[in-house]
Amino acid sequence: MIGTRLCSKSACGRPAAATLTYVYSDSTVVVGQLAAQAEPHSYDLCAPHAERFTAPRGWDVVQVYVELAEPEVTGDDLDALAMAVRSAARRSEPVAPEPVETSAPVRGHLRVVPTE
Repeated sequence: MIGTRLCSKSACGRPAAATLTYVYSDSTVVVGQLAAQAEPHSYDLCAPHAERFTAPRGWDVVQVYVELAEPEVTGDDLDALAMAVRSAARRSEPVAPEPVETSAPVRGHLRVVPTE
């Protein structure tokens, strides 16, 4: 997979396989499947860090059982990306922006100042 999210643990460069979320009101930590989008109050963890996670003292841990496996890059993913880039590069006509009509004349922000 191209553009995968990485583990939130410092100095860990492995791809994320699970999402950890703290529920402060219930003193609970939820560890489960990797969320579809990165959330600001959640942490993405690789499989080894998700399996070895320990909660703060007195907190409950809810683990939503999923088989944690690190995502792999396959040849099909790379081929699909390469084909998309090639097809975008083959566009024969560049897309021109639509002209914008204004009711008042627009003055440029740069002016020529004569030197004496």
